[in-house]
Amino acid sequence: MIGVIDYGLGNIRAFSNIYKSFDIPHRIITQKHELSGIEKIILPGVGAFDDAMKKFNTSGMRNTVEKMVFENKIPILGVCVGLQMLGNSSDEGVEEGLGWIDANVKVLDTEKVSHSTKLPHMGWNTINIINKEELLFNGIHDKKRFYLLHSYYFDCNHEEDILTLTNYGFNFASSAKKGNIYGVQFHPEKSLENGEKLLFNFAKI
Repeated sequence: MIGVIDYGLGNIRAFSNIYKSFDIPHRIITQKHELSGIEKIILPGVGAFDDAMKKFNTSGMRNTVEKMVFENKIPILGVCVGLQMLGNSSDEGVEEGLGWIDANVKVLDTEKVSHSTKLPHMGWNTINIINKEELLFNGIHDKKRFYLLHSYYFDCNHEEDILTLTNYGFNFASSAKKGNIYGVQFHPEKSLENGEKLLFNFAKI
């Protein structure tokens, strides 16, 4: 059973619709007691980092999710701002991140971007898969395109935590992993076939 955390931010219904199409059991989680029996967790996120952290911290679900992730080793997938929440901090705000992956969120360097519209980084871009054996990307070939919408990136302090790189004037980590903790900067729920395949893979990890 997959639990999609609904703390007030994120494309919740899009995830639900994809898992319905695969006939994969899932539940939208709004309260901590609904986490009972959940075997994998998706932490979506859109908007500002501080707003996301405040809403998650006050949702009543954080401590339970943290226990499931660290004591029960339940896999979790952070998406977009959900990935950024997994880090230590963000240049976008003052709230502390979850600190589950050793990384800091930094603003994209517009001096390295040649496009007339520099920020946000919006639209389709390719991923370079670093670990070809990673199950999350099973059946997804290198240079496949995913949809992104962000102005900040996840700067991993340990290179081994980086799963994929994407170039937007420079290479940044478009996905990361620490043990059973996964995160993607792109939106799999908006990335058509490639994103659906990734969400299917996460369900099978």
